Amino acid sequence: MTDYPVRIRPAIAAHPAYAQGKQAGADAFKLSSNENPFEPLPGVVAAMQAAAGFHRYPDSSSPRLRARLAARFGVADDAVHIGAGSVSILYQLAHATCGPGDELLFSWRSFEAYPGLAIAADARPITVANTPAGGHDLDAMADAVTDRTGMVIVCSPNNPTGPVVTQADFDAFLGRVPVDVLVVLDEAYAEFVTDPDAVDGARVIAAGHPNVVVLRTFSKAYGLAGLRIGYAVGDPRILSAAKTTSIPLSVTAGAEAAALASLDAEDDLLERVRLIAGRRDRLAARLREAGWDVPVAQGNFVWLPAGDRTLEVAAAFEAADVIVRPFADDGVRISIGEEESLDRVVEVATAVLQKDRAYPAR
Repeated sequence: MTDYPVRIRPAIAAHPAYAQGKQAGADAFKLSSNENPFEPLPGVVAAMQAAAGFHRYPDSSSPRLRARLAARFGVADDAVHIGAGSVSILYQLAHATCGPGDELLFSWRSFEAYPGLAIAADARPITVANTPAGGHDLDAMADAVTDRTGMVIVCSPNNPTGPVVTQADFDAFLGRVPVDVLVVLDEAYAEFVTDPDAVDGARVIAAGHPNVVVLRTFSKAYGLAGLRIGYAVGDPRILSAAKTTSIPLSVTAGAEAAALASLDAEDDLLERVRLIAGRRDRLAARLREAGWDVPVAQGNFVWLPAGDRTLEVAAAFEAADVIVRPFADDGVRISIGEEESLDRVVEVATAVLQKDRAYPAR
């Protein structure tokens, strides 16, 4: 739309709205949104159903969940902030730190919502190219920090490419960033990480960096994507500023109850995470054997760097009832789904590289 009935900020009019991963039909594998393929545990469903007082507003501070998470990270309750998914807290932090003329810095390609954070805050998105291996170039990012930088985002594992930032590299990066610049460590996929050298938000918080906020979510590993609940851990003064920009009462009582029940059932949930990580590693290995240059995968997804063939590759998957996430001219992200989806993903990916073979039909 370009013909608006009222005055719209030009930057908003020019920037496309966030587009989620494509939905899938009942008979297709939906591998487009990095969702947990397992259904919620019965205890989690029961806890959410028990929070049935929908005629009352929730306690928007989610005190029980904040207390549980604060104990886990060894911080005071006010050092934890709950939001309607970690992405909502990203928006809050961007609005709290950035305004006209300011800059919001991140690696690219990374989470596709990041550019919109800057635009919504009337700031400039500043991108630093990923390394050839698909990870963050933290030295180049540190070089790109200016006196207009309001917020820096580090995504580990990087969505959609997969590599992590190491703890040593992150620590060195913090040493180069001015202490009055907010650094957000976006760890939406932290539970899937198996690399012992990866940065760990809990360790960063314990080290006492006042300009760092760690973001995590219950959407991915804990399988609560449809309930929209995530959290931030950091200096209470920064989190207070984020709350000032938040939409009031956006976290529901049902979401808090489900998150608490998920923590109670963590052993079972993390066993599922281990299964998904194992599928990820097997799929990445098979795709490499087929000829794809798959970067190191540490989330619940793998990345096919397809370049200008991206839309063609995504169409081939869709024709085989496998819905993936294309990023035009860059590549295709494939979420780790059901065990039975792995063979089909490999079949299609192999067929794309072997033009004389027809795409497999389901």
